[in-house]
Amino acid sequence: MTRSMQAVAYRRPSVLESAAGGQLLGLETSRGATPSGVKDHPQFFAGFLTTPQVASAALLAVADVAAARYYQRQRPASLDPVVTGNGDRLRFESFSGCCGVYARLDVLEPGLDGGEVGHGTTNVDVNNPLREALSRIGSDDPLHLRVGPEELAVTTLDGPVVEKKVPLPDRWLRGFAEAQVIAAGFDLRAELPAAEAVRFLRALPRGGARGASGGPRWVVPSASGLRPTTRAVPGAVCLPGPERLVALQRVLRHATALRVYGPAVTGGAPGTASAWEVVLPGMRLTLTLSPDASRGFSGEGGVLDALATDEAAQDAELIAVLLAWEPRVDVADLAAASGLTPDRVRAALVRLGTSGRVGYDTAEAAYFHRELPYDAERVERHNPRLRSARELVAAGAVALDGALGTVTAEDGHVHRVRDEAGVLSCSCLWWAKYRGGRGPCKHALAVRMVRRGRPGVAAAERDMARVEGDAR
Repeated sequence: MTRSMQAVAYRRPSVLESAAGGQLLGLETSRGATPSGVKDHPQFFAGFLTTPQVASAALLAVADVAAARYYQRQRPASLDPVVTGNGDRLRFESFSGCCGVYARLDVLEPGLDGGEVGHGTTNVDVNNPLREALSRIGSDDPLHLRVGPEELAVTTLDGPVVEKKVPLPDRWLRGFAEAQVIAAGFDLRAELPAAEAVRFLRALPRGGARGASGGPRWVVPSASGLRPTTRAVPGAVCLPGPERLVALQRVLRHATALRVYGPAVTGGAPGTASAWEVVLPGMRLTLTLSPDASRGFSGEGGVLDALATDEAAQDAELIAVLLAWEPRVDVADLAAASGLTPDRVRAALVRLGTSGRVGYDTAEAAYFHRELPYDAERVERHNPRLRSARELVAAGAVALDGALGTVTAEDGHVHRVRDEAGVLSCSCLWWAKYRGGRGPCKHALAVRMVRRGRPGVAAAERDMARVEGDAR
């Protein structure tokens, strides 16, 4: 796994401290993107939380996921959550160290009081002393929230900073991208009222086999809520690694409903990803699970087609200019403003999702604008299948013949890629194992690139030069 260390600098540690009229939760921000450009320590909010105890528990749940590995747990994980100001809400996001769980807390307008929400994205410091302090927040304690430094600190650039060095594996970056693309294919499958939601979630196992997978579980909506089923049936939702929902335990007593999202399935379908949203007063907490506890989002391959086409890349550049940190990206409005068809706008949004420039909100079935504070180009150039496909194109290994393409691999084996109603299948072992369930193989990608006239030689040389530069 390719890893790098990212320096995350804060003016000081985030703290919970006594203040006039209650307590002050000061969340310190790092370098981040804003409408006026990149700033070292942007401020996104200064006001009150309407339900302090609920918000504290939900923020701790996001931090739990950031610090957790649900597979191969002996390896530590720590990645500060990401915060985005969307003008009418704050979004806190994190990803587990094993790349299999994505968490997002949306603090909506009813959850905030007395201050305007800014626009932008950055990391936010959630340290261990702060976690301990948040766990002691009482229901009647007024809580003032400040996301970003105080105004005085914003204008005072001199002084010490608190710097963290955090591991940033390429798999985590690809996982953020894949989770958004996969969630865009979800629909609401079930909604449980508070009592049934609490009953169901408290009955789930809290610990799984270390480093092992028990296979996918399934649940299906019923009159009493959700009942288990032994296999995929129409209307069922996969519950892969139910112990990975343990972070939701922090907020159960505040829950007003549970919503479950997933793709449409047919009988005998393999395990799929799913999203589990706890509705809270003024906010929503969502955990999205990969199809298996041992299987991270980073290898799902849902973004590869979008990365392999020049048209989507060019369209994405145009759409990116039109984004304005909206909490809900309207496809029809973007189509009208850009002159593109709605389908091309959606493809461009998928492309932007691969670089962390948009996320996807299952509750609103819409993308939202944010800018992950990481090197977005690494998501593309360190994707092994994409890189291998470009190398095959650059080597002239692809030959087309109608609905059939042949690819001569590095070892001399010839693989046949067939087009069946727009779906490319392949004779390679990857296709035989996954049947398209984890995206296209490198041979199908190479065929698609050649069909679309992608300049494979230039792309491959450019990517390899970037990789060599990273290595240096």
